[in-house]
Amino acid sequence: MLIANGKRVHAAINIYAKDETYDDIIEQAKILGELGVDGIIMSDGGVIDAVKKVAPNTPIHISTQANTISYHSANFWYKNGAKRVILGREMTKEEIKTLIQNKPKDLEVEIFAHGALCFGYSGRCFLSEFLAGRSGNLGDCAQSCRWAFNVYVEETNKPGNLMPVEYDEKGTYIFSSKDLCLIKEIPEIIEMGVDSIKIEGRLKTEYYLASVINAYRNAIDDYYKDPKNYDFNKYLKELEKTKTRGLTTFYFNDRNNQDIQDYGGHQYNNNFEFGGKVIEDRKDRILIEIRNKLSLGDTLELIVPGKIKPVIFKIENLWNDETEEEIQTVNPGKAEQKVILNKPDVNFEIGEDWILRRMK
Repeated sequence: MLIANGKRVHAAINIYAKDETYDDIIEQAKILGELGVDGIIMSDGGVIDAVKKVAPNTPIHISTQANTISYHSANFWYKNGAKRVILGREMTKEEIKTLIQNKPKDLEVEIFAHGALCFGYSGRCFLSEFLAGRSGNLGDCAQSCRWAFNVYVEETNKPGNLMPVEYDEKGTYIFSSKDLCLIKEIPEIIEMGVDSIKIEGRLKTEYYLASVINAYRNAIDDYYKDPKNYDFNKYLKELEKTKTRGLTTFYFNDRNNQDIQDYGGHQYNNNFEFGGKVIEDRKDRILIEIRNKLSLGDTLELIVPGKIKPVIFKIENLWNDETEEEIQTVNPGKAEQKVILNKPDVNFEIGEDWILRRMK
């Protein structure tokens, strides 16, 4: 299935399903099969069996929530119709290599390369459901493991005598992990034979996704073009413009890696924010949909798909999109609010939905 911009579409039905949900799952799978999606991501054996019956021609991708961490498990899923397995994030590179060397030749392998790590095993966690009534298994995780917690100890002989564990005014972030980042390891990932990398994007903005995906796409393409001169730093520089927690390689390089948790609950890289997205290129002007306050003199960066270096320019003119009256500043006040601004000095047409980031 190729949509208008030439991209493939993978749909997720990767919940662990109760019996009462199967009617809806089967109906959804029928629709996805008729649409011709390029794969349905699943983890529950019962769901997979049901989908195979109603959408037999749709490729099956095994979700990370199925905890595939061995070639024995990968081979099992292959025998049951899987085209691709998305491995558990807990695997080291040596374990991934062993799996690839012992899997069926035409079974595709996908691994996570960037984004939030889950305190639960391979994303299987009940904390959000328990604390917030929002099920991570249903795609609605509140990321409760990132919250601040007050922690107390109680002496056995003195019930009720609660003594607080030391923490700062924010509490303690005992469950909060750093974000996975394998941009430095892209050459090794390619050489070991991984077919696809996954970037975690649940509850993320268009700005975050555009920045991260563009960095990894450029890194992969550049490595194929010139492997000897691969320099991860220029891609990392782009990734660091997004607001994230600290970055970690998790267990990819070392099972004993201790640089995983972020006990302070800090967020980093606050120098940029989502400025807006392009709606239309009007020769010497561009119409954009704003996401944050914009003013004359602000520095913007236009993320150009396929290019790692953004186009940097200043807002020299702002016009009201309805009256074309010149204005000094614009604040987000309504959904899909638009503004016209001067086009950066480039010799190409700026595409619809291209992202603008604002330097704070």
